[in-house]
Amino acid sequence: MRKFVFIGAGSLDFTRDLVRDLMTFPAFDECEIALVDIDEKRLSYAKQGAEKIIAAGGHHAIVTATTDRREALPGADGVLTTILQGGVDVWRYDVEIPKKYGVDICVGDTRGPSGIFRFLRTAPVLLEIIRDIEELCPNAVILNYTNPMAMLVSYLQTQTDLQVTGLCHSVQGTAAMLAGWLKIKPEELDYTCVGINHQAFYLDLKHNGEDMYPALREAVKRPEVAGEEPVRLEMFKYLKYFPTESSGHNSEYNPWFRKRPDLIEKYCTHGTGWNPGEYAYILKEYMDREDTWEKEYSDWLASDDIDLERGEEYASNIFNAIYGDHEPYPFNANLRNRGYVTNIDEGACVEVPVMSDKDGIHVLGTYTLPPHLDALVAHSAKLEEMAVQGAIKGDPELVFQAILQDPLTASVCSMEEIHDMVQEMLDQNKDYLGYFKTLKI
Repeated sequence: MRKFVFIGAGSLDFTRDLVRDLMTFPAFDECEIALVDIDEKRLSYAKQGAEKIIAAGGHHAIVTATTDRREALPGADGVLTTILQGGVDVWRYDVEIPKKYGVDICVGDTRGPSGIFRFLRTAPVLLEIIRDIEELCPNAVILNYTNPMAMLVSYLQTQTDLQVTGLCHSVQGTAAMLAGWLKIKPEELDYTCVGINHQAFYLDLKHNGEDMYPALREAVKRPEVAGEEPVRLEMFKYLKYFPTESSGHNSEYNPWFRKRPDLIEKYCTHGTGWNPGEYAYILKEYMDREDTWEKEYSDWLASDDIDLERGEEYASNIFNAIYGDHEPYPFNANLRNRGYVTNIDEGACVEVPVMSDKDGIHVLGTYTLPPHLDALVAHSAKLEEMAVQGAIKGDPELVFQAILQDPLTASVCSMEEIHDMVQEMLDQNKDYLGYFKTLKI
């Protein structure tokens, strides 16, 4: 019997989808699914949701639930981490403080001032989880879905020799979108996607061996496509390669789209689903859902509505390749760079093509970004690594330097303003940064 532990199972929709995906593989019909969360109410709902899926599919898996991860971890073959350190009332300041200084954040979970402070709060908690895994199930494969992906994976891979891999759905999600624009089946689109999390690019797109970039340049001229992804289409127009991640996310990672109200109106308000306002779109959505999630999930539990078809997330396929029928499974993973991308710093976290099989996870090759993409991506990777070193050394000066040169922040703030903003964010997060030597810069 295989055992999979979900830490952060209170991420209800995500847990529900991943349990469903696992159950599509016969090898896991009788597995144990151990759910862990510190929120007892959400944990109870997660357990009910998993049991509903298992019953609907006629499976024989066992579901357990506990608030004590040490109770769940012994004997685990796979561990999935999907945690949020601090609720909305904590991370709202990741958005609101930069906004005071003119830094308009949309999502704030990846890099820049918002992503860095989310990382600083989350890193020590994930490290405690890793230490428990080292003791209780050291051979487990760990798949991290927690953001900010790149900084957390780099941090953890400097602290442990365990098998930690970071997963995101942006690569396959964007590929499916592009296939739709090209009017081909997603599984028929072949690609090589390389970069860092949320800032990778499709270095090639092919269908039956044919380069599809010329067709894509024509497809994006169609009215129904041209208004769908304004930021990414502008990046594609001038950078010549299509980026992963949504327009809302991408608008934060560079200096071109969010530094003036007129640019926000032009690129970030229409056709993206990510709208500016008093709060970042995603923050407002989470604040609204604080009042609605319980009813929505209860209604689903009480309904006959259930989807048993496997989704597009990587995790279940990876576990099947390693522990199930061993069918090799290719995907894009987040790993510290060991020469995988030649023009990104060694040790920085990169997102590259890999293969999972019965022997584990293996990088498929060596890649080089075109010079203009390297200038964009390698800069972000350097800043992420600076923040990671800030966490490892407990040094707020490194945190400040990483934010000082963040493209969006630097496009709207003076050096003095960035200093004052970072100090305010350090003060706001003091209860979570006890591992720092000092909080003064």
